[in-house]
Amino acid sequence: MTALIEYTGNLRCVAKHVQSGSLIETDAPTDNHGKGERFSPTDSLCMALATCMLTTMGIKVNSMEGVSIDGATAEVTKHMAANPRRVSAIDVTLHLPAQEDEKTQEILEQVGNNCPVAKSIHPDIKLDLKYIWQKS
Repeated sequence: MTALIEYTGNLRCVAKHVQSGSLIETDAPTDNHGKGERFSPTDSLCMALATCMLTTMGIKVNSMEGVSIDGATAEVTKHMAANPRRVSAIDVTLHLPAQEDEKTQEILEQVGNNCPVAKSIHPDIKLDLKYIWQKS
């Protein structure tokens, strides 16, 4: 089992990660009867994409000498559609420390683009994934 989730009322849930005991609370968004005081379930989907991209890139750099993405950040924008209400697009912009060569950056972009969450998202959801390599 991965998680235990409890509906706590008022359109909120608490998810407990079984292995670690860490908690995530969700709330319905303000445009769907919620207070928007926590990540919504659809926000969590989008956040999962960005964190998976960074995590898999981090795994890759651990096997590459002299390469680091420490300090990388991600900006995530969710786009919703109606009828049926669903996530229609996810924009992710990653800001990463520039690497010494373009080949390394290309490898890391391929890793990010092919992370498990990206490969699990339905193809009807448009993904706009951007990489900004910033010199320090």
